[in-house]
Amino acid sequence: MSIEVANESSHTVDEEALVKVARHVLDAMGVSPLAELSLLLVDVEHMTELHVRWMDLPGPTDVMAFPMDELDLRGSRGAGHAHEDKPDEHGPAMLGDVVLCPPVAEEQAREAGHALEDELELLTAHGVLHLLGFDHEEPEEHAEMFGLQGTLLESWKASRGR
Repeated sequence: MSIEVANESSHTVDEEALVKVARHVLDAMGVSPLAELSLLLVDVEHMTELHVRWMDLPGPTDVMAFPMDELDLRGSRGAGHAHEDKPDEHGPAMLGDVVLCPPVAEEQAREAGHALEDELELLTAHGVLHLLGFDHEEPEEHAEMFGLQGTLLESWKASRGR
C-alpha cells in the first residue's frame, strides 16, 4: 500500500504515525494493499482556500478528503470488517487525498484535552473513511461513520499499547 505524505505546514508532525493509522484503517476496511493514498498537511491559509473553493464555506477546517477512484465499502462490509474470503476485491485504486490542517487540529486538541498527535490520527482516520465513501450529513450516516471511526481508533490504540 502506497501512502505518500507531504507536509507543507509549518508544524512538525509524526508523519510515520499518520501513515500507520491510515494503513490500519485501510487494512481494517479490507482495501487492497495495492491502493494508493496521499496525506497532505497544510497551513491555515491553504486550508481556507480549499474550504472556500470546494465546500463554499468560510474559514479553515480540520480535514478534507478528495476522492479519486470511487470506492464505497458500506454495501459489502459490516461495521468495518473485511471479508475473509475476498480480501482484495476492492483494489488496486488511487483512493485520493486527505488534507489535514495541523494548526486547526492543534486548537481542537487543546479544546478536547488531548495531544495534537491524537487529534491528527483521528482526523486521518476520518479523512480515509470519507475517501471510502462514508459521510455524516444525515443522522444515520453520522452514527455509522463516527461509530466506525471510534471502533477503528480503539483498535489502532490497542495495537500500539495505548
